[in-house]
Amino acid sequence: MSDAARVFARWRVRLGYLLAVFVLWLSRPTPLSVLLGALVGAIGLWIRAWAAGYLHKQEVLTVAGPYARTRNPLYFGSAFLALGAAIATRSWPSAAILLAYFAIVYSVVMRREEGELLEHHGESFRAYAAEVPLFFPRLAPLRQPAAAAGKFSFAQYRRNHEYQAAIGYVLLLVVLLIIWRMHTA
Repeated sequence: MSDAARVFARWRVRLGYLLAVFVLWLSRPTPLSVLLGALVGAIGLWIRAWAAGYLHKQEVLTVAGPYARTRNPLYFGSAFLALGAAIATRSWPSAAILLAYFAIVYSVVMRREEGELLEHHGESFRAYAAEVPLFFPRLAPLRQPAAAAGKFSFAQYRRNHEYQAAIGYVLLLVVLLIIWRMHTA
């Protein structure tokens, strides 16, 4: 990993917190915008939960479940979370910040992780990457032997701490409702 990628990886979360302050400050939520954002975000949470139930980080190359359709289903789900948050804020500047941050951060993160997977899994990853798109899912899943297909595991979902995404998203929606209430009080 290059020095710039290391610095970016280290500071991306801190930058996200700083940008969150501006996103919230610029937001003009209403109960309807929060509800619509929650519905879109629920799609993202479902995709992320589905992916986390298959993902065995650093153990094996996961190619089953949603990974048979896209190499990055967690980030694809996160795109729905970002879009849902943008809708919930009911603010073009907030939406622009959220969506730009998502696009920049995740394009860098996906490239970095591709290199790590190639280094760790070699030809297996290269063959998988040739068949499965980086981000936008293919309609038909990658065909694979039944033994390699794997199955969803709720225990794996918990091990991957994916429930934290749901908790964080609900907290964001609650904060947006508090902001709405403060603006209407």
